[in-house]
Amino acid sequence: MADIAKKWLPLEANPDVMNQFLWGSGVPPDEAECYDVYGLDEELLEMVPKPVLAVLFLYPLTSQTEAERVQQDSQTKVRDGTSTVYFMKQTVGNACGTIGLLHAIGNITSEIKLDEGSFLDKFFKSTAHMDPMERASFLESDREMEVAHSVVATAGDTEVPVNVDTHFICFTCVDGQLYELDGRKYRPISHGTSTPSSLLQISCESEPHRPQSEYFNL
Repeated sequence: MADIAKKWLPLEANPDVMNQFLWGSGVPPDEAECYDVYGLDEELLEMVPKPVLAVLFLYPLTSQTEAERVQQDSQTKVRDGTSTVYFMKQTVGNACGTIGLLHAIGNITSEIKLDEGSFLDKFFKSTAHMDPMERASFLESDREMEVAHSVVATAGDTEVPVNVDTHFICFTCVDGQLYELDGRKYRPISHGTSTPSSLLQISCESEPHRPQSEYFNL
Protein backbone atom coordinates (compact mmCIF):
# COMPACT_ATOMS: atom_id res chain seq x y z
CA MET A 1 0.00 0.00 0.00
CA ALA A 2 1.27 3.43 -0.89
CA ASP A 3 2.21 5.81 1.88
CA ILE A 4 -0.72 7.93 2.99
CA ALA A 5 0.09 11.63 2.92
CA LYS A 6 -3.38 13.17 3.22
CA LYS A 7 -5.45 12.68 6.36
CA TRP A 8 -9.02 13.46 7.31
CA LEU A 9 -10.56 13.61 10.75
CA PRO A 10 -11.56 10.12 12.00
CA LEU A 11 -15.25 9.23 11.88
CA GLU A 12 -16.85 8.37 15.21
CA ALA A 13 -18.26 4.86 15.63
CA ASN A 14 -21.78 6.18 16.03
CA PRO A 15 -24.84 5.22 13.92
CA ASP A 16 -26.30 8.72 14.33
CA VAL A 17 -23.16 10.21 12.77
CA MET A 18 -23.23 7.69 9.92
CA ASN A 19 -26.91 8.31 9.25
CA GLN A 20 -26.27 12.05 9.15
CA PHE A 21 -23.69 11.45 6.42
CA LEU A 22 -25.88 9.05 4.42
CA TRP A 23 -29.15 10.98 4.69
CA GLY A 24 -27.45 14.29 3.94
CA SER A 25 -25.70 12.90 0.88
CA GLY A 26 -28.54 11.25 -0.99
CA VAL A 27 -29.77 8.14 0.84
CA PRO A 28 -33.46 8.62 1.76
CA PRO A 29 -34.06 7.73 5.44
CA ASP A 30 -36.74 5.22 4.48
CA GLU A 31 -34.29 3.39 2.17
CA ALA A 32 -31.42 2.64 4.57
CA GLU A 33 -30.42 3.35 8.17
CA CYS A 34 -27.46 2.37 10.36
CA TYR A 35 -28.03 0.58 13.66
CA ASP A 36 -25.80 -0.65 16.47
CA VAL A 37 -25.18 -4.36 16.89
CA TYR A 38 -24.98 -4.74 20.66
CA GLY A 39 -23.42 -8.19 20.80
CA LEU A 40 -22.74 -11.39 18.92
CA ASP A 41 -25.07 -13.65 20.92
CA GLU A 42 -27.90 -15.07 18.85
CA GLU A 43 -30.53 -13.24 20.89
CA LEU A 44 -28.82 -9.88 20.34
CA LEU A 45 -28.35 -10.50 16.63
CA GLU A 46 -32.08 -11.29 16.33
CA MET A 47 -32.82 -7.80 17.66
CA VAL A 48 -31.19 -6.20 14.62
CA PRO A 49 -33.78 -4.82 12.14
CA LYS A 50 -34.07 -6.81 8.92
CA PRO A 51 -33.12 -6.98 6.15
CA VAL A 52 -29.43 -6.37 6.77
CA LEU A 53 -27.82 -5.01 3.61
CA ALA A 54 -24.27 -4.47 4.90
CA VAL A 55 -22.24 -4.74 8.09
CA LEU A 56 -19.56 -2.27 9.19
CA PHE A 57 -16.92 -3.61 11.55
CA LEU A 58 -14.55 -1.43 13.58
CA TYR A 59 -11.55 -3.17 15.15
CA PRO A 60 -8.24 -2.19 16.80
CA LEU A 61 -5.14 -2.29 14.62
CA THR A 62 -2.45 -4.45 16.21
CA SER A 63 0.78 -6.07 15.07
CA GLN A 64 -1.20 -9.29 14.68
CA THR A 65 -3.92 -7.80 12.46
CA GLU A 66 -1.29 -6.03 10.34
CA ALA A 67 0.70 -9.25 9.86
CA GLU A 68 -2.50 -11.06 8.87
CA ARG A 69 -3.36 -8.35 6.35
CA VAL A 70 0.07 -8.58 4.71
CA GLN A 71 -0.11 -12.36 4.63
CA GLN A 72 -3.62 -12.36 3.18
CA ASP A 73 -2.64 -9.93 0.43
CA SER A 74 0.24 -12.20 -0.56
CA GLN A 75 -1.93 -15.29 -0.93
CA THR A 76 -2.78 -15.75 -4.57
CA LYS A 77 -5.44 -18.30 -3.66
CA VAL A 78 -7.60 -15.51 -2.26
CA ARG A 79 -10.10 -14.76 -4.97
CA ASP A 80 -10.49 -11.38 -6.57
CA GLY A 81 -13.86 -9.75 -6.33
CA THR A 82 -16.04 -10.01 -9.39
CA SER A 83 -16.49 -7.04 -11.66
CA THR A 84 -19.84 -6.41 -9.98
CA VAL A 85 -18.22 -5.70 -6.59
CA TYR A 86 -17.82 -1.97 -5.92
CA PHE A 87 -14.40 -1.67 -4.28
CA MET A 88 -11.96 1.16 -3.74
CA LYS A 89 -8.52 1.49 -2.19
CA GLN A 90 -7.80 3.82 0.73
CA THR A 91 -5.19 6.49 0.11
CA VAL A 92 -6.49 9.06 2.63
CA GLY A 93 -5.69 8.58 6.30
CA ASN A 94 -8.68 8.21 8.66
CA ALA A 95 -11.07 7.93 5.70
CA CYS A 96 -11.93 4.29 6.46
CA GLY A 97 -15.31 5.14 8.02
CA THR A 98 -16.49 7.00 4.95
CA ILE A 99 -14.97 4.38 2.63
CA GLY A 100 -16.80 1.69 4.60
CA LEU A 101 -20.07 3.52 4.01
CA LEU A 102 -19.24 3.98 0.33
CA HIS A 103 -18.51 0.26 0.03
CA ALA A 104 -21.84 -0.49 1.70
CA ILE A 105 -23.95 1.85 -0.45
CA GLY A 106 -21.99 1.18 -3.64
CA ASN A 107 -22.88 -2.51 -3.49
CA ILE A 108 -26.57 -2.13 -2.69
CA THR A 109 -27.62 0.46 -5.27
CA SER A 110 -29.86 -2.22 -6.79
CA GLU A 111 -31.59 -2.60 -3.41
CA ILE A 112 -32.08 1.07 -2.53
CA LYS A 113 -32.88 4.17 -4.53
CA LEU A 114 -30.61 7.18 -4.13
CA ASP A 115 -32.03 10.66 -4.58
CA GLU A 116 -31.59 11.55 -8.25
CA GLY A 117 -28.83 14.11 -8.71
CA SER A 118 -27.70 13.86 -5.07
CA PHE A 119 -24.04 13.86 -4.10
CA LEU A 120 -23.84 10.07 -3.68
CA ASP A 121 -25.83 9.48 -6.86
CA LYS A 122 -23.33 11.56 -8.83
CA PHE A 123 -20.35 10.03 -7.01
CA PHE A 124 -21.27 6.44 -7.86
CA LYS A 125 -22.18 7.29 -11.44
CA SER A 126 -18.83 9.07 -11.87
CA THR A 127 -16.79 6.19 -10.41
CA ALA A 128 -18.83 3.24 -11.72
CA HIS A 129 -16.31 2.23 -14.40
CA MET A 130 -13.13 3.14 -12.53
CA ASP A 131 -10.71 0.63 -11.03
CA PRO A 132 -10.06 0.63 -7.23
CA MET A 133 -7.05 2.99 -7.43
CA GLU A 134 -8.84 5.40 -9.76
CA ARG A 135 -11.72 5.55 -7.30
CA ALA A 136 -9.24 6.24 -4.50
CA SER A 137 -7.72 9.12 -6.47
CA PHE A 138 -11.18 10.47 -7.26
CA LEU A 139 -12.09 10.42 -3.56
CA GLU A 140 -8.81 12.02 -2.54
CA SER A 141 -9.42 14.98 -4.85
CA ASP A 142 -13.16 15.25 -4.14
CA ARG A 143 -13.48 18.40 -2.06
CA GLU A 144 -17.24 17.97 -1.57
CA MET A 145 -16.73 14.50 -0.08
CA GLU A 146 -13.96 15.80 2.19
CA VAL A 147 -16.23 18.55 3.50
CA ALA A 148 -19.13 16.11 4.04
CA HIS A 149 -16.82 13.79 5.95
CA SER A 150 -15.42 16.64 8.05
CA VAL A 151 -18.89 17.88 8.99
CA VAL A 152 -20.02 14.52 10.37
CA ALA A 153 -16.61 13.76 11.89
CA THR A 154 -17.05 16.78 14.17
CA ALA A 155 -20.70 16.00 14.94
CA GLY A 156 -20.09 13.08 17.28
CA ASP A 157 -20.40 12.87 21.05
CA THR A 158 -16.67 12.56 21.75
CA GLU A 159 -13.69 14.81 21.13
CA VAL A 160 -12.08 14.11 17.77
CA PRO A 161 -8.77 12.31 18.48
CA VAL A 162 -5.55 13.33 16.80
CA ASN A 163 -4.38 9.77 16.20
CA VAL A 164 -6.43 6.58 15.98
CA ASP A 165 -5.47 2.91 15.94
CA THR A 166 -8.79 1.47 14.79
CA HIS A 167 -10.09 0.65 11.33
CA PHE A 168 -13.49 0.28 9.61
CA ILE A 169 -14.21 -2.46 7.07
CA CYS A 170 -17.43 -3.48 5.36
CA PHE A 171 -19.11 -6.83 4.71
CA THR A 172 -21.81 -7.15 2.10
CA CYS A 173 -23.40 -9.77 -0.14
CA VAL A 174 -22.83 -9.55 -3.91
CA ASP A 175 -24.04 -12.22 -6.35
CA GLY A 176 -24.56 -14.70 -3.52
CA GLN A 177 -21.07 -14.21 -2.06
CA LEU A 178 -20.09 -12.53 1.20
CA TYR A 179 -17.31 -10.03 0.54
CA GLU A 180 -15.00 -8.30 3.00
CA LEU A 181 -14.20 -4.84 1.66
CA ASP A 182 -11.14 -3.22 3.20
CA GLY A 183 -9.50 -0.32 1.37
CA ARG A 184 -6.15 -1.20 2.90
CA LYS A 185 -6.19 -4.61 1.22
CA TYR A 186 -5.34 -5.42 -2.36
CA ARG A 187 -8.73 -6.78 -3.36
CA PRO A 188 -12.18 -7.74 -2.03
CA ILE A 189 -12.03 -10.95 0.00
CA SER A 190 -14.70 -13.61 -0.56
CA HIS A 191 -15.86 -15.47 2.55
CA GLY A 192 -18.07 -17.90 0.64
CA THR A 193 -21.75 -18.07 -0.12
CA SER A 194 -24.22 -15.84 1.65
CA THR A 195 -27.69 -14.35 1.39
CA PRO A 196 -29.16 -11.17 2.91
CA SER A 197 -30.81 -13.33 5.57
CA SER A 198 -27.47 -14.83 6.65
CA LEU A 199 -25.26 -11.78 6.03
CA LEU A 200 -25.12 -10.56 9.62
CA GLN A 201 -24.46 -13.96 11.19
CA ILE A 202 -21.77 -14.99 8.69
CA SER A 203 -20.09 -11.57 8.89
CA CYS A 204 -19.77 -11.91 12.65
CA GLU A 205 -18.43 -15.44 12.30
CA SER A 206 -15.83 -14.28 9.77
CA GLU A 207 -14.01 -12.08 12.29
CA PRO A 208 -13.67 -14.06 15.53
CA HIS A 209 -9.87 -13.76 15.54
CA ARG A 210 -9.91 -9.98 15.75
CA PRO A 211 -10.44 -8.15 19.04
CA GLN A 212 -14.07 -7.07 18.91
CA SER A 213 -14.81 -3.39 19.02
CA GLU A 214 -17.98 -2.31 17.25
CA TYR A 215 -20.44 -3.73 14.71
CA PHE A 216 -22.98 -1.69 12.81
CA ASN A 217 -25.56 -2.86 10.31
CA LEU A 218 -27.17 -1.03 7.45
